[in-house]
Amino acid sequence: MDPLSRLQLLSSSMDFEPAEDHGCPKLVEAGTTTRPTRSQTEKIVLSQAVLPNGRRITLLKSLLTSACERNCYYCPFRAGRDFRRATFKPDEFARTYMDLYAAGITQGTFLSSGILSGGVRTQDKLLDTADILRSKMGYHGYLHLKIMPGADRDQVLQSMRLADRISINLEAPNTHRLQRLAPGKEFIDELLQPLRWVEEIRRSMPSYLGWNGRWPSSTTQFVVGAAGESDLELVSVSQQLFRQMRLSRVYYSAFNPVPDTPLEEHPPASARREHRLYQASYLLRDYGFDVEEMAFDCEGNLPLDVDPKLAWARNALSEKPLEVNRADRQELMRIPGIGPKSALAILSARRHQVLSDLSSLHKLGINAVRAAPFILLNGRRPVHQMALF
Repeated sequence: MDPLSRLQLLSSSMDFEPAEDHGCPKLVEAGTTTRPTRSQTEKIVLSQAVLPNGRRITLLKSLLTSACERNCYYCPFRAGRDFRRATFKPDEFARTYMDLYAAGITQGTFLSSGILSGGVRTQDKLLDTADILRSKMGYHGYLHLKIMPGADRDQVLQSMRLADRISINLEAPNTHRLQRLAPGKEFIDELLQPLRWVEEIRRSMPSYLGWNGRWPSSTTQFVVGAAGESDLELVSVSQQLFRQMRLSRVYYSAFNPVPDTPLEEHPPASARREHRLYQASYLLRDYGFDVEEMAFDCEGNLPLDVDPKLAWARNALSEKPLEVNRADRQELMRIPGIGPKSALAILSARRHQVLSDLSSLHKLGINAVRAAPFILLNGRRPVHQMALF
């Protein structure tokens, strides 16, 4: 296959990696690049992505190779599975990507790989690709580089010198659950240890050694619903990752069965469950919540019919509403309908006025109806329409 045909094949298989995604993937005509070696009807897949700084770009997600020696039970690329595979050499991928970048078709790339000849050798190929892009081709755009299971500390450091973001997928919350997903992987030594090294490097070495004078952000991903794990297990580990290793994001990927894999008969996970896990992780990362404050059922799962913040507020604030004119920022952010930005807006408005009705909150961009059952305004509960259901 020519390079663009390989890229089409590899990029079309990246829907299991939600990193940076915003909205639905976009199909782009490959024939619009500077290497028109394919018919106009063939397409590569690009994602609409949100970067760590909030900027939105078009992102190419790809593997260096879809060949893999690992036997992960859920993975479409597992060893022995019969499907069409493709491989890039580092210089081939770099040239092909730079053609797309120069044509303005993509503004960044997420680069991963199947594992061949071990994690160390595979990581070397990823690093070679990144180095060619940065050093030989002068690429200064966004680069998210995957860390392979089993990569060593020096490789993690070199990845941090080349990338804007790095990640390694934990896949499961602990060793026991990982064995049900990927029995050939070691949870502590292969997956968790590189994340520990990332934080050690950030704490012990000057940030100017990183790309563009700063260390990259770091993320991980869990497969949800394939290993019998509870939401409590996932959320508890996520809290540890945010607090101990300063991860910028935890991604949750709802399991969908892949034909010709050991889990092909396993039922898919609920998209709503995935959504609730994201909401819980934002409460941990951005709102000052703790796992112990969240409502889990007897099986350790979050309720699907109500978001975690509203569930907490119903228990904690229905009988003890917060006075909006006196609450501090952290307290305000715990009120449904109020987030980090709107909490700051309230603090700013309070310097000039007493907030006494829901309309004053509405003018600040706050979902006043959502907040109303849990607040006081100038000492009084606001009048609001109760929901019928």
